[in-house]
This record gives sequence, structure tokens and C-alpha cells, in this order.
Amino acid sequence: MTIIKNPIISGMAPDPSIIRVGDIYYIATSTFHWTPGIQIFKSVDLVNWELITYALGNEEIRLQGTNTPAGIWAPHLSYDEVTKKYWIAFSHMLNMAGREFNSDSYAVCADDITGPWSDPIYLTSIGFDPAIFHDVDGKHYISILEWETRDGFQAPGHIVIAEVDLKNGGIIGKFTRVTQGFTTRGCAEAPQIYKKNGYYYLIIAAGGTGYAHGIEIGRSKKIFGPYEAHPSGEPIITSSPRHLYSLGDPDAGHFEMYNPNSIMQKSGHGSLVETKDGEWYIAHLMSRPLTGQLKNPLGRETAIQKMRWSTDGWLEMADGSNLAKMEIEAPVGTMMQSKINDDIFDNFDTDKYDLRFMTPYQVQKESWVNLNERTGFLRIHGKNSFFSQMNPAIMGTRATSLNYEVKTKVEFHPNHYSETAGLGLYYDSNNWIYFHLVYSEEQNSTVLTILEANLGERTEYVNHKINIDAGIVELKITYIEGVAKFSYRLNTEDTWKLFIDNVDVSYLSDEGVNGAEGEIGGFTGLYNFIGSVDSHQHDSFADFSYYQVINS
Repeated sequence: MTIIKNPIISGMAPDPSIIRVGDIYYIATSTFHWTPGIQIFKSVDLVNWELITYALGNEEIRLQGTNTPAGIWAPHLSYDEVTKKYWIAFSHMLNMAGREFNSDSYAVCADDITGPWSDPIYLTSIGFDPAIFHDVDGKHYISILEWETRDGFQAPGHIVIAEVDLKNGGIIGKFTRVTQGFTTRGCAEAPQIYKKNGYYYLIIAAGGTGYAHGIEIGRSKKIFGPYEAHPSGEPIITSSPRHLYSLGDPDAGHFEMYNPNSIMQKSGHGSLVETKDGEWYIAHLMSRPLTGQLKNPLGRETAIQKMRWSTDGWLEMADGSNLAKMEIEAPVGTMMQSKINDDIFDNFDTDKYDLRFMTPYQVQKESWVNLNERTGFLRIHGKNSFFSQMNPAIMGTRATSLNYEVKTKVEFHPNHYSETAGLGLYYDSNNWIYFHLVYSEEQNSTVLTILEANLGERTEYVNHKINIDAGIVELKITYIEGVAKFSYRLNTEDTWKLFIDNVDVSYLSDEGVNGAEGEIGGFTGLYNFIGSVDSHQHDSFADFSYYQVINS
């Protein structure tokens, strides 16, 4: 028997939406303030997943100025058997201040999963987490959370359904309110419709994006309801099965629901798929906290559970419980194989850099990042400081392990103290740490030092500076369970020299950024990055000869 080990997609890959077309499975995940937008992964066995493309990459949606954790939320991937088109519905969260949650929802389509994807088609601004259901009669429906802003009404709102016009955009008629959740956990969101044996099944996320997260289900003979709740009165999947009454709470961390007996936490927001042989699985998000802490640097990752249908037509986990597992049984006939690791090595000797490189806020353009100006190097032209939500020149990859090292070699010749280049760890514009070269007027030389941002507060490591006269250095950050060690060397044959050790970077996590007490501050994830800053004349650049991540 082949075992699937969770997470199936490590690092920031939340809100997974899974489909099967023929023999191939695809998953789309959220990307928030990162571009390109909407990651799409491919698998032939549900065990190994490869990033193959993005749905948004050419400023179809502009993310400059996006506050954490707004941006691109909860893409829902579907396939219309009639037109043979792929569809993705998603929300662009523009504002979360005042708990208004102003969000515009769109759909894009393509004849092939790798695109080209259409321009976004506007759907609605009623809330967020839209999903498209293609019914057998040729009609299409959107399900979405209607966000509640009024005092005295149950937050976060109702799950609503309407017929949708996929040709011209918008809805047909009006939205119908169908439920505020199927259990007492509250915070119903991410509704998705499936049809089986004459029933419409409505799968929703519940309990908030924290430790009480779960997946709920209801069913109806009619698409607009009324929907009958699962008879258990509890989520069908969760990391914390004990009962919770939390109606009216719009969203919260629910740290009291942490399950000390499970590696996997926050299981919820699920998407259902059937194999060719009639087996059923749910892809869902999960988190893995640091040992002894409630912080999750890797953000929300993608996991999968095996499911079954009961004799009375209800979906449930294959083992009869509702506790999400780290290991589950793969589909029948899956060959035993090792899971592909998430290590990265790119020496920039081809005409394309690794697809896993992403950029916060702005899109990747040859005007600031390219392989053409110097053969065998990735050249990054310096732009805004990393506090900027507009144009930071950062090329990042998802952190996918709680224990790893990231390395690079950079050549950089600054002539002003606001020109820098180097290697770092990044969560968002207010939270990062940066191991970099910079010009020192005092020493009239290029020096190596560290700059840190924690909740928007700037800290210079003024007691940690060394001369790098040649402007060429290899940099390494070793990350172990939220603690970082910074090392460097001037020649490849040299041993690594310690720059500074035991730096607490655990705040670069969902719970460590911007959160009010009892809430999750963000729900994106930690990235490793190379980048450059030029707040002087925008005429400096850095050349990187390789980038490597080794997970352990």
C-alpha cells in the first residue's frame, strides 16, 4: 500500500482547489500579495506535485499597495465538461480596515491549464471566496460568502448562491442566502457545490483560519436549498475535533483549540475530487507550528485526506473519524515512490529562472530582473526599500521546511548608503531580515551587515559589519525552528565564517505579524529571497550567480 505523506504541497499553498481532468490532477492555491498570482500545481498520483504555471502574471490585477493579508484569495478551479474550458474564480481583497473586507471577485478561463488565461471577468463584490459550479443542464452557479458588516447581525455572514453569467460577467437574478454554517463553529466561508446521486452537496470552511478550522457539509435536492446539515453536527474534517461553540465570531485564532496530539493543525477549507476508479479525496489547508510554540512560519500548506460515502449518502473520512491525518492511503494502484523534495538550485545558466520565484506587490519585468544583461547571472536592479508595498526588487521562494539553509553568491558595487543587495527572509513589507552588502561612507568601502524589520520597526545591526572590498561574497542563512544563523565566505574553497548566530526570527510567521490578541496577524507564509535596493538614483544592480535552498 502506497502512503501519501502530508503536506502534499509544502510552504505557502493555502485554500487548495483540486480537480481531475482525465488522468491528471490540478490544484490552485492563494497567493495574496505575491506575484505571479494563483499557483497551479499538477500531479498524476496525488503523491507528487509540481508547480506548472500561474493564472495571473501580467498585471491583470494590480497588487501594489496591498496590505497583509489582502490580495488574491481562495481561487476555485473548475472544469466545464461541455465547453472543455478551465475556470478559476477568485477574490481580490482590496481593503480589510474597519472589517469592511472590500473584495471584488472575478473569473478567468483557458482552453489549457497552462493558459493563456482570459482577462478577468467581473462577478460580484458581495463578499469573498467565490466558487463556480457547472450543472449538467448547462447552467452555471456561483457560491460565495456574503460578508456581514452590520452591528447586531451574525458575522461573518451568509453563504449565498446565484446563477452566474460566464459570458458577460455578473450574476443572473439575485443571490439566495442558504446557510450560516452547518455546525456551531461559525465563520462559514469558502462554499463549494458538488452533485451526486440527486443531491447538491455544499462543502464549506468553518471555525476561522486558526486552530478551530474545519470542513463542514450539507446537502439539498435543490441548488438553492434548503440545505440539511451533516447529522454529526460537527466538522467532517478538522485538526481539533472537540466541540466548539463560536457562532458570531467573524474570525479568530482560537488558540485554545490547538491539538497537542497532532503535528497537523488548522485543517480546513477543503475541495473534493474523485479518482478514475471511484475513490474520493479532499485537498485542504493545514499548518505546522514551531516546536513548543503556536507560530506557523510556513503559513498554510496543502494536505489531502481519503474520503468515503456512507450508506445514507454522507461524505466522511475513510477511517470514520473527523481528525485530519499526516499520512493517508494513496489511490489503488499507485506505485510506491518517494515524494519529490522541495530543494531548489538555480545557477542561472539558461534563458529562464526557476518558476518558483515570486515577487511581492509588483510583477517581474526584464526592466528590473533578467538573465540577459550578464550571461550566467540573475541581475536584479535596485528599487524601493523593502518597507515598500510598491516596487521592492525581491525574488523569493516559499520556505517549505522548518529546517533548511538558503545560499547565494552576489556581486555588488554600491556607491551610496541607500544601495544594497543580498539574501534574506521575508514575510511582508513590515517583517523581514536582510543579510546584505552596502556602501559605508565611514570606511569608504563595501561592507556586509544586517537590517531587520519587525512589525515595521527598523533595526540596524550596527555592531556587525565587515569589509567586503571586492564586492563579491557568498551568503548563507541556516534556519532551524525559527532561529537563524548567518554565515559568509569570500572564496568557494574557504570554509563558511560565522557572522551572527541565534537570531530569533520566529516572528516571521502568521501569528507573529500585525495580529491583535486572539487573532491571526496574517495567513500567507515565510519566503527566502535575493534582492536589491536603490533609493539613490535607481541605477545600481546586483548580479547573483546562484541560488540554493537545501531542506533537512
